[in-house]
Amino acid sequence: MVNLELDHFFILTDNPKEAGDLLVSMGLNESFSRDHKGQGTSNRRFEFSNGMIEILYVRDSEEADNGPARNLRFPERVQKKSASPFGVILTRTNDSSMSTPFSGWKYQPAYFEPPHALHVGNNSEILEEPLCIYVPFIGPVSRKEEIGKFKFISNVQVSVPLGDISETLRIAQTADRLQIECGSEHLVVVTLDNGVIGLSRDFRPDLPLIINW
Repeated sequence: MVNLELDHFFILTDNPKEAGDLLVSMGLNESFSRDHKGQGTSNRRFEFSNGMIEILYVRDSEEADNGPARNLRFPERVQKKSASPFGVILTRTNDSSMSTPFSGWKYQPAYFEPPHALHVGNNSEILEEPLCIYVPFIGPVSRKEEIGKFKFISNVQVSVPLGDISETLRIAQTADRLQIECGSEHLVVVTLDNGVIGLSRDFRPDLPLIINW
């Protein structure tokens, strides 16, 4: 069995400027942005010592629909209110098992050189669930230097408005720092720095995000 941890998660949005600027206004540390060649998406990245919040958006819908990432269905996920705007990217915590953690399919991004491919969970067919992506070529990583106002991600809780979740999502929720809950709406609640300050900010309705710190 693969022991998993959350590397980072993304929120898919059609308004990346507003979404990213909201996080900047809170004091989060924005790093570089990246265009995902062949995937039709770009991002804004907010980094911590042990992870990242990624604001993801469709830059080129034709490329997203017809390129190697077409089965991720990014344009459809943006357009459909019922679709989950989230994705969780997972890595392993040790090298004791090199197997894939859940059933899925190989995605070879154009921006990675083969054989560096991603393993996408079969729940990608369920638009109401977050995408679950395992990165097999990244082993256990040590923390980066803690910089900025906020240091690390303690926990990420993703709510899914379903009565039950897929086997893929059940396995994904075993990852360190990740919780999946059946709730009333698509929502991610992030706790930073163990929540020691006792403050919270709710970004709804602009972004389905609550940050506690």
